[in-house]
Amino acid sequence: MVRALGVRKSYGKNEVLKSISLEVKQGEVLCLLGPSGSGKSTFLRCLNHLETIDAGRIYVGEHLIGYRQVGDVLHELHPNEIALQRRGIGMVFQRFNLFPHLTALENVIEAPIGVAGLDKAAATARGKALLEKVGLADRAYHYPSQLSGGQQQRVAIARALAMEPAVMLFDEPTSALDPELVGDVLDVMRDLAKTGMTMIVVTHEIGFAREVSDTVVFMDQGLVVEAGAPADVLDNPQHERTKAFLRSVL
Repeated sequence: MVRALGVRKSYGKNEVLKSISLEVKQGEVLCLLGPSGSGKSTFLRCLNHLETIDAGRIYVGEHLIGYRQVGDVLHELHPNEIALQRRGIGMVFQRFNLFPHLTALENVIEAPIGVAGLDKAAATARGKALLEKVGLADRAYHYPSQLSGGQQQRVAIARALAMEPAVMLFDEPTSALDPELVGDVLDVMRDLAKTGMTMIVVTHEIGFAREVSDTVVFMDQGLVVEAGAPADVLDNPQHERTKAFLRSVL
C-alpha cells in the first residue's frame, strides 16, 4: 500500500531524511519511534506531499505521490492533481486543526461536500456514523471550544476518515493531550486497526506500538536504525541507539 524508496529531504545543509526506504502492506500498522528531530514527522509529511522530497520515490498503491516521472526525471504535479492524491491519504496532526466556527459534524462533512462533491444528506449520514464510531455521537453539534482536547482529536480522526482514505497517517496524535485523555484516542485507533485500515503512526506510546503495530521502526538522525516486529525491536533491540532510547522512555 505504501512504498518509500530512498527518500531524502534537506533543509539547507541539514539533511533530515537520509535515504529512507520502508514498505507497508495493505491492512498493516507501522509505528515510527525515535527522539525529537529524528525525521519521523518530516517523513510522514512527505508521504502526502505536504513536504517535497529531494530524492527518491513514494508510492501509495500504484500512484507516485507528488510527481510525474518522464524518463528518469520527476516533474512535480499540479496542485489540483496533488490535492486529488491526498483524498486517498487521511492525516491526523498533533494539533487538531478543526475549524473553530464549525460544529463537530460540520467539520467532518466539510471535505466530503466541498472536495468530493457528496450531497449534504449523504455526507451528514456518513458524518454522524463516523462520530458515533469515535464515541462522539452526542457531540455532533458542539463546537471545538466546547470539546476537550481528546474529543477534538477524535473529531479530527472522524474528519480524516470521512474521505474514505486508503491509508491513515497519524503524527503524534496524543502528544498534545492531557494524560487522562490519551486512552480514548488510542482506543479509537485500536478499533480502526482492527478494521484493516492501513496506518502509519508516529508515536511515543510504546504500549500502543507493542499492541497494535505489525512493524516498529526506530529512527534517529534521519536514518532507519532498526525495524522489525514489535517483539524484536521493543523487547530485543539489536542496536545500541535503540536500546538507549527505550531505556529513556520505558
